[in-house]
Order: sequence, then structure tokens, then C-alpha cells
Amino acid sequence: MNAAGPARLEIVVPARDEAGRLPAGLAALGGALAALGVPAAVIVVDNGSVDGTADLVRDGAWPVPVRVLECARRGKGAAVRTGLLATRAPYVGFCDADMATGLDALGGVLELLRAGRPVVVGSRRHPASVVEDYSSPLRKLGAVTFNRAIRDLAGGVSDTQCGFKFFAGPLARAAAADLRTDGFAFDVELLMHCARRGAEITPVPVVWRDVPGSTFSVRRHSLEILRDLLRIRRAAPRRMPRPVPAAQPAVLALAERSEPQRA
Repeated sequence: MNAAGPARLEIVVPARDEAGRLPAGLAALGGALAALGVPAAVIVVDNGSVDGTADLVRDGAWPVPVRVLECARRGKGAAVRTGLLATRAPYVGFCDADMATGLDALGGVLELLRAGRPVVVGSRRHPASVVEDYSSPLRKLGAVTFNRAIRDLAGGVSDTQCGFKFFAGPLARAAAADLRTDGFAFDVELLMHCARRGAEITPVPVVWRDVPGSTFSVRRHSLEILRDLLRIRRAAPRRMPRPVPAAQPAVLALAERSEPQRA
């Protein structure tokens, strides 16, 4: 059973035409959250689905509270931004609808957040990670090239594209408010906005398996990603501030001051 009270952890799941994969994913995510023993909730952001994804989520019975938001602006980045800005919890994050990242990592992530780590990200390149990768050689080469090109923008993170990222809530909402990338390169900009606020980014090992059905295509999306990365780099500060050591309240205080006011 999910613990009673306002959510302490909220997880955003962007979804576009995920009626086939999302039910099992939400059941698994809800079960993992309920097992944490803290109040938790999920926000599914429907990104223009035409397969009944939103209705399926609304009509389902889940182990933790799940609500649906609509995001008419297309793109995973736009959907994640919408979800993060709608959170209220002290700890927030997002994960992919396919749940490719093993959910057993949630307990350790929550411990790190509680200990004062402002940003905790799953990394398939962590030496302790277990990765079952069935992607094509072209996609693997693209991933390596991509991460080498942007590591300096994203706080030194070696795997920016793992869809398993968690934040101190105020910091996430402040960074999301500044997010302008709608497409697949949004992770880079989101981490950049955290890093420029002095937030230390902590990579953690994950168990990850490649799940069929991804909407990402190297051939179809490479030019869009390149364009977005050039724009992100132009907008990046010339010098990033040094990360504030973990457990320092300055990161959260800075994020609170930067967080937009809501009506």
C-alpha cells in the first residue's frame, strides 16, 4: 500500500501512443513506488496520443495515485517539461514509458535525494551497470558521439540520455521553467540548467534492457538533435559554476529563488 499523505516523490512519465506498453509499465512503477513506504504519485503526460493512452490511464487501477496531463506541444522534452512544472513534491523525477531501466534502483535514488544530492541520474556507462543492449551499431555509434560532444554542457555526465533522472523538486521545477528544447536532446539542456545553478550531478548504476518500440530513430532525428545541440551550446554559460557539495542547502535555496510563482 502507498503511504498516506501528500506525495514526497512524484515521477513524470511522458507518453505518446503507449497504450500497448504503458499498462504493464505503470503497474510495475506503481508497485515499486508503493514498496518504498513513502507517499508517491505518478504524472503521465499524454503527448498527443491517438490510441487511447490517456483514457486507459484514467480508467486504470494503480498501486499509487496516477493523474494524466495533456501536452499538445509535440516532443518528449515538451512533455517532460509540462510534467515537472506540475509537480509539487520535494523529490521528483522522470522515467520512460517502457520502463527499460530497472525499478529496483528507486530505493537507492531516494536515499541519495534525502541525503541532499540535488540531481541523481541513471547511467548505463557506470561501471556497475548491467546493460542488455540490442540496438543497432549505428545507434550505438551515435550515442557515443553524442555524449562525447555534450559532456561539458551536462555537468560531466557520460550518459545524458538514460530516461531515469531525479531531482530535488524546487531545482527540477526551476530548471524545467528554463527548458526550451522540445525534442530528444532536452536532457542535455535540463542537466545544463541544473549544473549552471551549481548542482552536483550524481550518476548511479542501473540495470537496463533495450525494449522494442522506441520512437527514436538515428536517421530521422539526427539533424533535429544536431540543431538543438548547437542552440543549447550557444545559450550555455561560458563558464559553469563549480558544483555545490552534496548536502549543502545552498542548491535548494538557489532553486527556490529561481522557481517561478504559480497562480
